[in-house]
Formats: sequence, structure tokens, C-alpha cells
Amino acid sequence: MDASKALVSLVLFIAATTIPSFHAFDPDSLQDLCVADTYKGIKVNGFPCKEDSNITASDFFFAGLATPAPINNSVGFAVTQANVDSLPGLNTLGISLNRVEYSPNSGLVPPHTHPRVTEIIFVLEGQLDVGFITTANKLISKTIKKGEVFVFPIGLLHYQQNNKDKPASAVVAFNSQLPGILVVAPALFSSSPAIDNDVLARTFQIGTDKVAERLNQGFLRAKKISETTVYMY
Repeated sequence: MDASKALVSLVLFIAATTIPSFHAFDPDSLQDLCVADTYKGIKVNGFPCKEDSNITASDFFFAGLATPAPINNSVGFAVTQANVDSLPGLNTLGISLNRVEYSPNSGLVPPHTHPRVTEIIFVLEGQLDVGFITTANKLISKTIKKGEVFVFPIGLLHYQQNNKDKPASAVVAFNSQLPGILVVAPALFSSSPAIDNDVLARTFQIGTDKVAERLNQGFLRAKKISETTVYMY
């Protein structure tokens, strides 16, 4: 092997063994505690740390998951979130929980995605039809009941629906302190500023701009649902 090839091989070896691997979830913490200081305006991929002298046990406690949230929308679900916004001790720890309530007879968490995280759901009460869609447009679905678990892989479109005539509830975990959510219908039809009607009409093959315009108007309430319920604490 000549000197130039040897040098290239050495550089590639060093790069492969020393460059850290990249991951799609929250980075590891570099200290014991970094309680989120939500009052500081500057955020760089997370919240700055509160001074150690100001940390209390309440920073690591949240009672909100003990009580079901009221369902007040037409699709029939409510969410209570235990993430860094409501539980500042989660900052840099890469985990959060939701409690989800589903109304009887088809209470639905509409198709949505969490671009940054994997999700796992544990059924507390009732029975749910759940599923996700792969990038090959394959639907992976299952009916799960009390005590059972289902996983939604990172970034994939998924949904949950109550298939019984009784209320259902579940706890959902994420490998992020703030997973984020993108609900398909309001994202497309109630964006601000609005997506051009011609784009929507041609995408969904719905014919005319007037049809797309009606859809735009019809999904305004869905946007309100997303703001008031999906992000309800």
C-alpha cells in the first residue's frame, strides 16, 4: 500500500472510531440536574438551567396525570402532558408522559406525528384501535386493551381510536422532554398563512378551488382543537 492510500485509510479509521454517533432523541445530560428555567428568554435546543440554590422538590413533581382531563371537542379526546413545560425537572432527561382520555364510541386522536421521538402507549382502561403508517404506505394496526402496550416508531404517522361504548384512557411515553406534535388535518387546512387552495385541490384530487376553500373553512375548528386540547396541561 502506498503512502497516500495508507493516509486515507488512517483518516477513515480515525473518523469512524472517534466521531460520536448522532441520534434523533434528546442529548444526554452533562450534569446531575438541569431544572428548566422557563423565565429566561434565551433557549438553545432546550431550556437553560435554574440555579442550584433555587431548585426544590416541586420542580420534580407533577400531579396532573392523577385526574382525567375533560373532553371538550368533536373528535373525542383530551390530553394532559407531563413534559418539561409542566415538570421542569425533566429538562435534559429525555423523557415525558401524556395521559390521554378517549370518549365512548370512536373517541379519536387524529392522524399525527411526533417528528423527533418514538412513542409507546399503555392502556389504562378500555380498548383502542391503534396504528401507524410506514414510509412504504403500509398500515401496521392492532387492537389493544387494558394492560397492553404498543409502540409507534419515530416520526411515523399514527392514530388511536376508542372502539367501545365506554370511556378509555392511556398513558403515553416519549423519549424526549418536549416531543412536539403535528396533526395532519389542521396542519394542512388551517395553516397560517394558508396553503394555496390549488395545492390542496391537486394534492387530494378534490376537483376545484371551491372545494378546497370549503375544506379550508371546515378545518378552522380543528386548528382550535389542536391549540386547546392537544396542548392542554
